[in-house]
Amino acid sequence: MRSIASLLLVVLSFAAHGQDPERGRLLYETHCGGCHYERVHDRLRTEIKDLAQLRDMVARWAPHTRYGFRPEDIEDVVEYLNLSHYRIGLEQKSENPPSSHQHSFSDADKWAHVFDDPARDAWQKPHEVIQALALAPGAVVADLGAGTGYFSARLARMLAKGRVYAVDIEPDMVKYLGERAKREGLRNLTPVKGTPQDARLPRKVDLILLVDVYHHIEDRERYFRRLAASLKPGGRVAIIDFRLEAKNGPPAAARIAPEKVKQEMEGAGFMLAADHGFLPEQYFLVFRADR
Repeated sequence: MRSIASLLLVVLSFAAHGQDPERGRLLYETHCGGCHYERVHDRLRTEIKDLAQLRDMVARWAPHTRYGFRPEDIEDVVEYLNLSHYRIGLEQKSENPPSSHQHSFSDADKWAHVFDDPARDAWQKPHEVIQALALAPGAVVADLGAGTGYFSARLARMLAKGRVYAVDIEPDMVKYLGERAKREGLRNLTPVKGTPQDARLPRKVDLILLVDVYHHIEDRERYFRRLAASLKPGGRVAIIDFRLEAKNGPPAAARIAPEKVKQEMEGAGFMLAADHGFLPEQYFLVFRADR
């Protein structure tokens, strides 16, 4: 049984942490959402009467995932579920639930615990992905939606004679990427602050990589028609995103079938060059500009 002092420390840690519903949403969708459909919450709404019960429910789920949930992780998930589903203690119109499509990443250090979780390697297979891309030693690569550098840092290490542009639209992520490159001695990794409409790449590249990013892009055909100008002759675009039936990933409504990706990319002027099937949760499509 926990002592009063230990319980107080837990409570104080929650207070110091401050709940982050956007981070909770990503944790939930990545590690819990595959097993919990909307009808689960429809049923539980009649059973969950207060935040303590909601917190207990999340704490019971946590050990059954592949992610080592910390107390602050549980609090973030509770905050997200309460805003998006349960509305305990909230006026119906006082606050909008977190968007299922748009993200706000205001603390890169916290997100690094999610994005760079070693357990991700088992299903993301980063080394195999990079090998499949068959990049020349001096290749120039852009990692769009780089986040905290899960792929960017690996690419920079494997392309010692090349250059990696780690692009993100969130200023805190770009700052973190610069600090990580300096900390890890990755002189060939350059952070780039993009916008939702423009990657703002400083030069033409051999490969543009998007991992779990495609479904966030608005007006995709226009976006990729514009992006084609950032490719060298023979350059490629690699798109990795969650399958419709994947256990991890975003809500089903936010996912895009690979057939639709192929159709949209064809509409943007690209042709399919490779379709890799070795990732257990995601499709892995590679396109070339059709010109």
